[in-house]
Amino acid sequence: MKHIFEKGRREEAPTLVLFHGTGGTERDLLPLAKRIAPDSSVLSLRGNVLENGMPRFFRRLAEGVFDEEDLVFRTQEVNEFLDQAAAQYGFDRSRLVAVGYSNGANIAGSLLFHYRNALQGAILHHPMVPRRGIELPDLSGIPVFIGAGTNDPICSAQETEELEGLLSGAGAAVTVHWERYGHQLTPMEADAAAAWFGERFGR
Repeated sequence: MKHIFEKGRREEAPTLVLFHGTGGTERDLLPLAKRIAPDSSVLSLRGNVLENGMPRFFRRLAEGVFDEEDLVFRTQEVNEFLDQAAAQYGFDRSRLVAVGYSNGANIAGSLLFHYRNALQGAILHHPMVPRRGIELPDLSGIPVFIGAGTNDPICSAQETEELEGLLSGAGAAVTVHWERYGHQLTPMEADAAAAWFGERFGR
């Protein structure tokens, strides 16, 4: 996978894994990572799927309708790439915190839904429910931040609440931060994510 790795100043800190939104690149969320954890190492990925020339992490059949078969395949692909990157760059595979926006938040959420030890925590900006009707792994003790918009036209408040319930039901410690805006990632939401990260993982 196309990616960027930047070694941080605090080796004991978790490594941030960044997942951009539709049409983004591996550079999009680098400023957000500096805001959340300025001293952490960062691994930023570019999605392997193109939709009308726009990078994504998995295919969709329509707006809000995921190609589940491709989602499962791409989630496995990302999980295996994280194993390879940890060996290549020497970071602790067990200490990864995902930071994803929109489509990137959905693939990060899918890692939580499918692999018990994929992530130590996750910051999901405007995610949807990756899959329904599956049993989630034990997520006990894994902290998850969800940034949501009460007026988000792509991800409804009900969808956010459903995702919160599914993750909490699997044992994750979920914090939902609400903004009165749409699907955009606001500076206030980024600041809330940074504060949340600092409380749980230190700065």
